[in-house]
Amino acid sequence: MEIAVGYLCAWLVAKARRVAGRADAEVDRGLDAGMERLHELVSGALGEDPAFRRAAAEAESGDVSPRTRRRLVDALDEAAEQRPELAASLREALSAFPAAPVASGDGIAVGGDVDIRADRGSAAALRIGDVTLGPPPEP
Repeated sequence: MEIAVGYLCAWLVAKARRVAGRADAEVDRGLDAGMERLHELVSGALGEDPAFRRAAAEAESGDVSPRTRRRLVDALDEAAEQRPELAASLREALSAFPAAPVASGDGIAVGGDVDIRADRGSAAALRIGDVTLGPPPEP
C-alpha cells in the first residue's frame, strides 16, 4: 500500500502543478494513464476519507506530508482488507509501473544513480550520525 500511496501522492502533486500551468510540455501518456487508473481506484475507495481529502489538499501546496501519507496507507490498507477485489485491482494497476525501491524501518531507498562527494576536508553521506571534522580529540 505504501507504493500505491507514493505513486498517488506524486500524481496528485503533478496534477496540481499541471492545473496551475507549471507542467512540462511533454507528458508520458502511458504513465499518466496508469496514474489515472490508480487515482480512480483509490478515490473510489477513499473519496470521502479525511486522509484522502487532506492528501489532495496538501498536494495543491506542492507536497504531501509523511503523516498524511501514513494515514492514507492505513486507510487504503483497511479498504483493501474489507474489499479483496480492491487489493487485486491495486496490484494489477501497480504492475504497470516500473519497480520502485522500497526501504523499511529507518532505511533509505534510492532509485537511480546516487553521487555523494566530499572535498576540502568535509564529510558527505546519504545518512550520517555524529561527525567530528579535524584532528582527533586529545585523550
